Amino acid sequence: MSANLEAKKVLVEEIKEKIQNSKSIAFVDYSGMTVEEDTAMRKKFREAGAEYRVYKNRLMALALNELGIEGCEDYLQGTTAVAFGFSDEVAPAKIICETAEKTKKMSIKFGILNGKSVEASVIEALSKLPSKEELVAKLLGTLQGPASSLCRVLSAPTRGLAIALNAIATK
Repeated sequence: MSANLEAKKVLVEEIKEKIQNSKSIAFVDYSGMTVEEDTAMRKKFREAGAEYRVYKNRLMALALNELGIEGCEDYLQGTTAVAFGFSDEVAPAKIICETAEKTKKMSIKFGILNGKSVEASVIEALSKLPSKEELVAKLLGTLQGPASSLCRVLSAPTRGLAIALNAIATK
């Protein structure tokens, strides 16, 4: 076999591994982006524990077909980049939508969630969700609310008695 064919097989395996390890994946059309815009966006991806890569459309289509993810071939035309979200499902979608809104040069083609191909509108909706940390904080606040209310209710009679005794003592 030629070295070029072997290199392509290695790339397909790399793409497959990244797809399998990702919680969410977004495929985008990045045509028209400047180097500065792309570099700033890649920095945000690294900070969020995600990865943004450009692969050949044929290699991505081959990897997706080998994994049994169908319905993607029509989208893999022209300039295509892929954003892998390894730790947070929402982070890649948020970064892409923020960049697209700011630069007006990027558009979402489609995405993959839970091993299924989804439309661009699903990725855009995903970007509007709060991050995992925000959701955990809201959950903890919700769980802490009843406990602190119960504590206030239980301490109210004792506090009232202490206030009454203090009023009597001062007279």
